[in-house]
Amino acid sequence: MAEPLRDRARRATGWRLRMNGDPRPHYVVCGNDPLAYWVARSLLATESPVGRARVTLVLPERRRSEGPDGRDLDGVLVILADRLDEATFRRAGLAGAAGLALLHQDDVGNMHAALCAQEVEPRLRLVVRMYNTSLANGLRELFPDSAVLSDASIAAPAFVAAALGELAPTHFRHGGRTLYAARRTDVRPQDVLCGLAVTTDPELIRVLPADEESADVVLAEATGQPAGTELAARRLARARRRREPVVMLLRAVRSFATRKIGVAVLALLAVIALLGWLNARAAAVNWSDALYLTLVTTLSGQDPDLDKPVAAQVMQVVLNLAGLALIPLITAAVVDGIVKARLALHTGRIQPDRAGHVVVVGLGNIGTRVMAQLNDFGVEVAAIDKNPDARGASLAHRLGVPLIVGDAGLEDTLRAASVATCQALVVVSTDDGTNLRAALNARSLDPDLRVVLRLFDGDFAERIQRAFGIGISRSVSYLAAPAFAAALLDRAVIATIPVGRHALLVTEVPVMAGSPLDGRPLASVARPGEVRLLAYTRVGQKTDWSADPRMVIHPGDRLTVVARRAGLSALLRETTPVPPEPAGMPAPRLPEE
Repeated sequence: MAEPLRDRARRATGWRLRMNGDPRPHYVVCGNDPLAYWVARSLLATESPVGRARVTLVLPERRRSEGPDGRDLDGVLVILADRLDEATFRRAGLAGAAGLALLHQDDVGNMHAALCAQEVEPRLRLVVRMYNTSLANGLRELFPDSAVLSDASIAAPAFVAAALGELAPTHFRHGGRTLYAARRTDVRPQDVLCGLAVTTDPELIRVLPADEESADVVLAEATGQPAGTELAARRLARARRRREPVVMLLRAVRSFATRKIGVAVLALLAVIALLGWLNARAAAVNWSDALYLTLVTTLSGQDPDLDKPVAAQVMQVVLNLAGLALIPLITAAVVDGIVKARLALHTGRIQPDRAGHVVVVGLGNIGTRVMAQLNDFGVEVAAIDKNPDARGASLAHRLGVPLIVGDAGLEDTLRAASVATCQALVVVSTDDGTNLRAALNARSLDPDLRVVLRLFDGDFAERIQRAFGIGISRSVSYLAAPAFAAALLDRAVIATIPVGRHALLVTEVPVMAGSPLDGRPLASVARPGEVRLLAYTRVGQKTDWSADPRMVIHPGDRLTVVARRAGLSALLRETTPVPPEPAGMPAPRLPEE
């Protein structure tokens, strides 16, 4: 039987006293990259009726990534440990904690840590980061009350949409409707549910504006029309199919052999043609007979005749010598082409030029997802990775995606992938330095190229975007952190909508008896720039998508809202009553900012 919403909300606020007498909810976060940092920040920004949550970060002794990992984050307790075992979890105060987040990029290691954590605190809310689908399903069976998420799956649609110049394809179903984020110009006015953001100025994106009509990004109801990302992918695929086949053939022929062999073959053919013409003049035959005699003499050296004129005999001898040179040259060209083809399969170097494709740099977790989704859309993809055995290399071979093995920061590697003529460049490797060099070198090849850049540091990404004019820079950890934090807080998050560098959460919040919103009108829920009400569900009734803002809120009612993280935290405080302070216990002191 499903847990009642009232009990879930009470458990999420952490009302029960902890082992040290502190009523504030305590969360333990384990990781070694920026995802742990952003999840911890999201938890610190969340306040319950008893105060701000307590966060303990369990980090390895040495830094293992260039981005922030939370060591210098104010308001958290940091535990340094290279092994996640029972002793480490007891040091972190896991007993009595409200939740544990295992965010290492090691699926098996996270599963082992989950089993150890269960020995310390059996009734634990568990959130695990996993890439492998089979292991994720097995973990859900072992821990039914756990949330197993993949940051790559959460963030990949945003990178795909950015590469195609569209919004991230966010679809979700709630209250009998299928909703998605779209541009206002791409949907019918009657399908628009609410305005989400104003993105006309990329440097100043305003989310949830007070004037909904000014929003160019809206939340709309799906009515059978394909979303903007799908339309863009279809247009790109059709453009690829319309390419001239003759042009592609010439490119393949041009790349078949080396330039020196090609020049030698052409020069020799010119000599044979000239000698054939002179031989035809000497033998006094028409052009068709001359062609026949030239080919036979050149390729086989047959038809010796002592009665021929001296000029014809000289031409025949020269043609025989030219034929002796032509056969090895043809053999060399064929062998050179075969060797180059085998080397291309081994090193990943593609020779034919491409145009209108998307180049993905880095086939790790996120790059593999991006490549697969673009391929599903029918978009031609070329991949670059310095490791021939990268995580997504085998998938690239199965999909027929050419993989260039090399340093993406070098111009030669980018040229091998035909970056100068591609549709977009998606740079998602795990090295910020390589990512930045690849983006800048690609811009030198094509100043108008659309570049989607992954940078771990969100502040650094914004500065790079402004300084170098790179249109889109994203952080996977920043995009995925709200979903992980919401799962850790045991909130019913329906969807996460990325808009630029902002992340909007669609969630359903129950109103509890005695809370500040109990007895107030629906109009008091919305806050411009923070929270917008989407739907209202009364106890025992269907979801109302156009409720009268003058309606009074009753205990047990549910509010479906789209909100920023800070706005959602404020709404949760208004939908939950403040618990009475235990007798003789001082009020908890919040950590200083």
